[in-house]
Amino acid sequence: MRGSPTDRRPAVGRRRVQRTALAAASAALLFPLLGAAPSDSAEQPSATRLQSAFASAAATYDVPQSVLLGVSYLQSRWDTHGGAPSVSGGYGPMHLTDARTALAEAPHHSEGTEDARGDDSRAALLSKADLPKQSELPARLRTLPRAAELTGLPTEELRTDAAANVAGGAALLAAAQHDLGEPLSDDPADWYGAVARFSGADDGATAAAYANDVFEVIQEGEQRTTDAGQRVALTAEPGVRPDTGQLARAGLRTAAADGTECPRTVACEWIPAPYEEFGDGDYGNHDLADRPTSQSVKYIVIHDTEATWDTTLKLVQDPTYVSWHYSLRSTDGHIAQHVKTKDVAWHAGNWYVNAKSVGLEHEGFLASPDAWYTEAMYRTSARLVTYLAKKYRIPLDRQHILGHDTVPGTTTATIPGMHTDPGPYWDWQHYFTLLGRPFKATAGPKGSLVTIAPDFAKNRPAFTGCVKKGEPCAVHGSSAVRLYTRPDESAPLIQDIGLRPDGSPSTIDVNDVGSRVSTGQQYAVAERKGDWTAIWYLGQKAWFRNPKAQPTAVSASGLVVTPRKGLSDVPVYGRAYPEAAAYPSGVPVQSVSPLPYKLLEGQRYVIGDKVPGEYFYAPTFDTAPHRVVIGKDQYFEIQFGHRVAFVRAADVVVLPAGG
Repeated sequence: MRGSPTDRRPAVGRRRVQRTALAAASAALLFPLLGAAPSDSAEQPSATRLQSAFASAAATYDVPQSVLLGVSYLQSRWDTHGGAPSVSGGYGPMHLTDARTALAEAPHHSEGTEDARGDDSRAALLSKADLPKQSELPARLRTLPRAAELTGLPTEELRTDAAANVAGGAALLAAAQHDLGEPLSDDPADWYGAVARFSGADDGATAAAYANDVFEVIQEGEQRTTDAGQRVALTAEPGVRPDTGQLARAGLRTAAADGTECPRTVACEWIPAPYEEFGDGDYGNHDLADRPTSQSVKYIVIHDTEATWDTTLKLVQDPTYVSWHYSLRSTDGHIAQHVKTKDVAWHAGNWYVNAKSVGLEHEGFLASPDAWYTEAMYRTSARLVTYLAKKYRIPLDRQHILGHDTVPGTTTATIPGMHTDPGPYWDWQHYFTLLGRPFKATAGPKGSLVTIAPDFAKNRPAFTGCVKKGEPCAVHGSSAVRLYTRPDESAPLIQDIGLRPDGSPSTIDVNDVGSRVSTGQQYAVAERKGDWTAIWYLGQKAWFRNPKAQPTAVSASGLVVTPRKGLSDVPVYGRAYPEAAAYPSGVPVQSVSPLPYKLLEGQRYVIGDKVPGEYFYAPTFDTAPHRVVIGKDQYFEIQFGHRVAFVRAADVVVLPAGG
C-alpha cells in the first residue's frame, strides 16, 4: 500500500468566463473543443453547484445531460474525493485518468517479501517485476491529458475542480461521438457507442457491459448527496432504448471468452496463468485440483493489485510467480480469468484458505492516501461474486467474503507479513448492497452482537503512512472503526501481540490492522457505556465509539462460541488442519500450530462455518501424489480480531446470541 505523493493544491477559486459553444459540431471537433466549467459564483446554491456543472457542460458540448450524469455515476457515483485519484489514477466525478501523476512506486505483488502460496511443503516463490514506463501506459489511463487538449483547461484544474472535470468528461464524450461519425443528438439513445468508447475498453464485450450499465442508470434514475455535500439527481428515462448497433462500428476487438466462468451480465476474457515446470522440480504458478468434488470451496478473497492492469497480467502469466483466479480492471470493470475455479491459485498467503477459496484481484495501485474504487469495478465484481457464491453455495457475509486483510497468518511467524489489502477505503457497505446483502440491524437495540456498519462517507478515522511513514493521510470516508482499551479516544489502542510480540502499542498506520474492525464484521458485545460499545477482540475487551446520532454498529443476532466448562482458555489457529492420525502414508503430517492468542473463559466470538480439519497435499508438478486429507477433528471459524481464525470444536460450546 505504498504510493507516490500527489499534487493536492486546492482548486483555483477564480471566476471563469464561459466560452461559447461552437455551432457546427463537425467542424468544432477538428480542433480542441473550447469550453469551461460554470462559474463558482456564490450566486449558485452551494449544494447544487455540481448539478449546475453537469447542465452547463452538457449544453456546451451538446451531450445529453442524462448521458453525462449516467457515465459519471458509473465512474464515481458523482463523488469528487477531494481531488484525490482513484486506485487507477482517475480524478473527479468523471474519473478522468492521469496515471502519470498517480502511479505507485511499487506493486505489492512484486515486493518479494512474502509467500502468497502459504505452505511450507515448497519453498516460497519470490519475484521482482518492474512497473511499466509512463510512456507505455494505455490510453484508458491517460484520459485527463486528452481532456485538457479538448477543453483547453489546465490538467491541474481538471484534477482538482469538479466542474472542470465534468466539462472534460463531456468533451471526451463529444469527441467519441464525432469519431464514430454520429451526430451530437439530443436523444440519449444515440450515444451508446460513445458511452462504450468512453469506458476505455479495447474489446466489444466489456465496452457493451459498461454501456449497458450506464443506460440502466439512465432508465432507472438515481439521486444522492455526494461526498462533497452536493445534491445530484438523474431523472429516470425508462423509455430510452439505446442504439446498440453502434458498437459494431467502434473498431473494438473480440475478447477470448471461451473457457471463462462468469455470469452473462459481465465481460470476461480467458488469459491463462501457466501451469509449468521450470527446473529442479519446481513449478508454478498454481495447483491442479478437482474442486468441489475433492474439497469444498468456502471463501472468496477480495484483493487489490497495487499494480497497473498490464503489470498485473504479466505477473499472473509468470510461471515462477503466484496466481489468482480473476483480475478486475478499474476503469471499465473488465474481468480476466486466469485459473479455473476447480484449481487452487496461490494468492492468500495461507495454504488452507488458498485450497478452499477463489481469489479476485482488483486493479489499483493505492497511489494516494485517498485511494478509491470505481463504480464500474464494484458492480462487475459484485456480479462475479454473486455468481461464484451461488455456484459454490458460499454465504454472502464477511466470514466467507474475505478481504485479503482478514485472512489469518498460518503460524505466529507469518502474522506480521500478512497483507492488508483492499484496505480501509474499500466500501464494504456499498459492495454488499450491490450483492443484495446490505448490513442492517437484525436484533433490538441492546442485542448481544453487533455488526460494524458506519456511514462510509461520514466515518473518517485518521490514518498515517499512505505516502510516507508517519505522515498523516488525507481525510477520507472509510469502512474501518478504531478500537481502544477504554471508552476514551485518548486511551491506548488495543494491542496485537501477533503483530508486535514485544508488547509495543498498535498505531494508526494505514497498514496496521491490530486495533480496528471493518464494516460487516460481527462481534459479541462485552459491555456498553454511553456512546461507547465494547466487544471481545483478540482475547481483550475492545471499545469503539458508537453514538446514537451517528452509529458505527448495529445490533445483530447469531451464534457464538465460548470455552467449554473447565477450560480457562483455548488455543486459536490460523488454519484448520487435520489431526496427525488422519494423514495417510507418504503424506507428511502438518503441525497444528496455535497462534499466540487465546480465547479466554467468559469471552464470546461470532462463528462462521463448522468445518473438518483438511489439508491439500500438493508438493509437485506431477499431480499423482496430490491428496486431500480430511480429519475427524472439527473446527469453527470465528471473527477473532480484524482477521478471522479457527478454534477446535472440542474446545468450545456454541451458544445463541439473540436480541
